[in-house]
Amino acid sequence: MTITEQIKKLDEQNQFKVIAESYKQIEYVINNEFDLTNLRDKKFSNIIVNGLGGSAIGGALIQNFFGSEMTVPYHVNRNYALPFYADENTLVVSFSYSGNTEETLSATEQALRKGCGVICVTSGGKLEEIAKENSLGVVKLQSGFQPRFALWGNFFSLVKIFETLDFISDQNDFFEQSLELLKNKGDILSAGENAALSYAQELLGYVPVIYSAADYTSALGERLKGEFNENSKLHAFCNVLPEMNHNEIIGWETFSEKLINAKAIFILDQIYHNKILKRFEISGGLIEKAGAEIIRLESAEENYKLRYVDLIYLGDWISYYLAILRKKDPSEIDNIYYLKDKLAEGNGK
Repeated sequence: MTITEQIKKLDEQNQFKVIAESYKQIEYVINNEFDLTNLRDKKFSNIIVNGLGGSAIGGALIQNFFGSEMTVPYHVNRNYALPFYADENTLVVSFSYSGNTEETLSATEQALRKGCGVICVTSGGKLEEIAKENSLGVVKLQSGFQPRFALWGNFFSLVKIFETLDFISDQNDFFEQSLELLKNKGDILSAGENAALSYAQELLGYVPVIYSAADYTSALGERLKGEFNENSKLHAFCNVLPEMNHNEIIGWETFSEKLINAKAIFILDQIYHNKILKRFEISGGLIEKAGAEIIRLESAEENYKLRYVDLIYLGDWISYYLAILRKKDPSEIDNIYYLKDKLAEGNGK
């Protein structure tokens, strides 16, 4: 059976088309009007993004993309409660694609009690109701996706929010260049034989162990891990350099396929500190000496942000094709639905 035939058989919700047309999510954000006038003149001393899963990863990516440009401290909160320091000088961006993520709703209610400035980013649900009831700034997301497949709308909505509120500079070129990149790569990576499918074939039968660089591509490692989990229905693990050199590198001393049939993935970029690049080189030698293989992912795009976009998109396709090769429906997330149903019993108490 060809890969095309397998896709038609397994991908009942046609996520193939969703990924191939990812650029359209950026178009939607460009054309979407954001009404944040009630917050434009307020000076905030810090920013907290509330979110979980596919709704949180956009917030984490902001740290990598704009960490050196943000004018105030920035934190991604993945819990029911806000950090203790949150107060009336805090901008809280509550992000829930469905609008019904219980942790995010809880933290949003706390933000209101603390007098924080609040923006709700959602496609609907209870979060939109809270926004309307409290006259909060709200950014309406394009509906109809599973959260992880809505990443580009999620991420670029956050970029537009922070641009609008002058936390980062004008990003018009970044929007346009990213849109064009996804459009071009969508054509390439959705065609017959391609790099993403080849990488997926290399990973078939293995547990991916992903290594990225702290502050530069750490959110990409996290994103790729989550895509392997949800799309490919596969355990995956991630860590960052230099941290893993101070602990996890020792674990490779006793690597054995009988213990874990792992294959390492290195996410590389020329922007890394020279010492980080050297650490990847040395660590790679140790991992290969232990008997494990390494897949090295690196983009040739012209600047760091576009290279990052390129690698996120490549990772999405790799995890999608790996799902198909493993004879799994990339849309299915039954365990998550089961967990939410059980939590809802007795109002989650």
